Amino acid sequence: MFRGCYRGVARSVGTCTIRHIVDRNAEHILESNPGRKVTPLTLPDIERTVSALGAKLAAARAERGWSLAELARRAGVSTASVHKIEKSGMTPTIATLMKVAAALGTSVSSFIDEDVAVPAAIVVRGDDRARLYTSKTGIALDNVSGRYGRYRLAGAEALVEPHANSGPDPMRHPGEELVYLLEGEMSFTVDGQATHLGPGDSIHFRTDRPHRWSNPTQRPARALWFMVRSVD
Repeated sequence: MFRGCYRGVARSVGTCTIRHIVDRNAEHILESNPGRKVTPLTLPDIERTVSALGAKLAAARAERGWSLAELARRAGVSTASVHKIEKSGMTPTIATLMKVAAALGTSVSSFIDEDVAVPAAIVVRGDDRARLYTSKTGIALDNVSGRYGRYRLAGAEALVEPHANSGPDPMRHPGEELVYLLEGEMSFTVDGQATHLGPGDSIHFRTDRPHRWSNPTQRPARALWFMVRSVD
């Protein structure tokens, strides 16, 4: 249902090289982990990282079942640009890479050096949650799981407004979702089967099956909403 990304992450920051992104990524890791040793990347390392960008982007897009045009629309870039990046015919600027990463609900570091960027554990404090982006109206998602990186599980506390719904057309995409209702009522239809949930109820389903959700009542609903990306 949600492809989380941090609000404001896609704003333009000017044009810089991928090498600068890689160097800054290493500096950030050192600042966050003072006792950790990070080996500086050589020019061949950087060239390999840049050449692998296209394949990583194409895999992330395919995992979500999106076309080139759909990713371009969500990221606010041209379809031609996405195509060229995937085919390694263009090296994206920091601004473009940030927009694409935000649209995919991942971080820039997941395209640059995943092994370095992923910490052993992510802690999200209750007073420091980020608001996640969703194309659906009538629902607010507050992040409880941190950025994706290489993690396959994403979670949010969802506040669903009265009579809000996922839209007229069922959704389908790779992965799974688990929804645990805390307050209010919600209805889900998965593969043609309708289910009504009340407080304390939960529903777990494969998202490659057609699915929809709604809050059919006049009161808001609150739920914990988790999504697992496909491992295929």
